[in-house]
Amino acid sequence: MSIYLSIVIPAYNEAPVLDQFLPSLYCALAELPDQQEIVIVDDGSRDNLREVFQAHLAACPAHIALRLVQLSRNFGKEAALSAGLANTQGRIVAMMDADGQHPISVLQEMLALNQQGIDMVVGVQANRSHESWLARSLKRGFYHFMQDTHRYEIKPNAGDFRLMSRKVVDALLALPERQRFMKGLYAWVGFKTVYVPFEAHERQEGESKFNYASLLELALIGITSFS
Repeated sequence: MSIYLSIVIPAYNEAPVLDQFLPSLYCALAELPDQQEIVIVDDGSRDNLREVFQAHLAACPAHIALRLVQLSRNFGKEAALSAGLANTQGRIVAMMDADGQHPISVLQEMLALNQQGIDMVVGVQANRSHESWLARSLKRGFYHFMQDTHRYEIKPNAGDFRLMSRKVVDALLALPERQRFMKGLYAWVGFKTVYVPFEAHERQEGESKFNYASLLELALIGITSFS
């Protein structure tokens, strides 16, 4: 069976918002050719994520294969993304957050750019006014430190919301890193890349799982494993 598009959704205690987000995603995928798959990666959640998955599995449209990858504990988003990518079969692979803040309309724009020969289409958050001045300053300093403009560019505000051709995914999976700083690895593998600005939707429920401690941990992984 040919799978046109795989969507990887890492989730950690995001059952309520994922329950609301999936139906909107089903509708958007209805217009696409061939089969699609949604790969949910349960990153050690302690809520009822599995029950939400089972409920959607029974009601999922026939053209979509809904799959669940369960990690043995909470490993963090970088590991969850890698596990999700390793379990995809699509000719094109996209990554979206479970909280519904990544606009589906931008995903459709990414697909159109891929059809024009772009290997990697990256969402860049145009407005981060919800973050404190301190958070924005620390992130700006970190990305300035991590840059190597002779070989690659890690674009500030470009996160994990992106769409990639299969050859990009295969290149990422071939890299041997165990501690994976994904934003660096995306830049490292190269390929023809276009950046698309977007405005993140407001969360309907719950809170972001990223705080200063988790951001510091991610920065340390980037500095020690990628710089």
